Amino acid sequence: MNKISIQLVAAFVTIIVCASCSKGNGRTLTSATGAIYECLVVMDDNALTQEQLNEVAKLSLVNEASGYTKPIANLYDLVEAVMAADMPCMPQVEPYFRLTHVTTALFDDMFKPTRNILFVDINPEKYTQTKAKVSKDYWSTPQAICRIQTPSQEEFVAYWLENGEDIREWFVNQEITRQTKFYRASTNKAARAALQEQGYDLLIPEDYMLIMDTVLGGATTYSLRNPITVAPEVRLLWCCNNKGSMRRDIVVYSYPYTDQNTFTQRFLNAKRDEILSRIVTGSVEGSYMGTEYKVMPPVMRTVSVQNGEQATEIRGLWRILNGEAMGGPYVSHTRLDQVNGRVVTAEAFLYAAGQKKRTALRQAEAILYTLQLPQDTIE
Repeated sequence: MNKISIQLVAAFVTIIVCASCSKGNGRTLTSATGAIYECLVVMDDNALTQEQLNEVAKLSLVNEASGYTKPIANLYDLVEAVMAADMPCMPQVEPYFRLTHVTTALFDDMFKPTRNILFVDINPEKYTQTKAKVSKDYWSTPQAICRIQTPSQEEFVAYWLENGEDIREWFVNQEITRQTKFYRASTNKAARAALQEQGYDLLIPEDYMLIMDTVLGGATTYSLRNPITVAPEVRLLWCCNNKGSMRRDIVVYSYPYTDQNTFTQRFLNAKRDEILSRIVTGSVEGSYMGTEYKVMPPVMRTVSVQNGEQATEIRGLWRILNGEAMGGPYVSHTRLDQVNGRVVTAEAFLYAAGQKKRTALRQAEAILYTLQLPQDTIE
C-alpha cells in the first residue's frame, strides 16, 4: 500500500467531528442509512484523457482474476476500481465496498444520511491544490465522510492513484471502529475472565460460546536437520458462534518468544499449522485444519491497532486436509507481550458454504482489534 501523503495525513489528523445534541448545539442526528461496507460516491463521471488512461494502465489496478471487470474509462470508474476492488484471500470474489454513485447535481437530502460518503469536488475556481478532508457524524450517526477537493481532473487522477488505497483503508477503519464499540455492550464474561488470568483481554461477544481453554503440551516434530524438536507449551482459548447457517470461530493462543524470526510470514504460518491442526479436526478420522498455500497463499502486512500499537496481520484461506471438502477465510493478528515475553495470536475464521463472507469476516475481524496486552494502556 502506498504511503499516505503529507496532505492526507494532515487531513486525517484534523478529523472534523460534528457534535450532536448531546454536546449542546441543539442538533439531533438521524440514524445513518445503508448497510455496513456500503459507500456513496458523489462525483461527476468525466471521461479520462488518453494520457490518463495510459497512467492507469501502468498500475494494473484490476488484475485478470478480479471480479471487477468494468473497463476504466472515466473518473468514477477509476474510483470504483479501488473502492470496489476484490478483498484479498476470499474463497469467492467480494469487494471491499459496495458502491452507489450519484453526480454532484443529484446529491440531495435523500442521500445525506448515508453512513459512508466519498465526495470528489473538482473546481479550479475554488481550489489551488488537492486536499482530502474527513469528518464524522455530520448529517447522521454513525457517518464517515471524505471530501477530496482539487483544482483539476489531472491533479485528482494523480492524487487518487497515489492515495486511493489509503482512503479506502480509512473507510474500512471507520467500520471496524463502529463494530468494536458495538461489542463493548455485551461480551462473554467467562471467556474474557480466562484471558484476563493470563494478563490479556479481548471483547469476545456474548453470542460466542467458550468451547476450549487449555494448555497444549509441547509438540514433537521431526526433520532432517533436527531429528526431534519439542515445541513449547501453548496456552489456547477457543470460542465459537455456530448459530444459523454460518459458523464463526475466534482462537487466541500464546507461546514463549524465543525466536528472533517469529514475526515473519514463514514462522507464523508454520506456527498456525502446528497449533490449529491439533485442535480443529474434520469428521473423517485423521483429518485436520491446514492452510491453503497453492491456490491463494496467505498475505501479511502490519496494521495499527488501539493505543497506537502495531500488529502483524495475516489473511488467508483454511481448509480441512485428509478429509471432507471444507474451508473458508481467516484473518489473524499477532503481537508481542513485552511484559511476559510471549507471542500472542488472535485469529478469526469462518465456515459458510455457498454464502457471501465479507461482512461476517469483517465483523469477526473487528474483535481482533480489541486485543489488550499487559503493556497496553487500558482506557
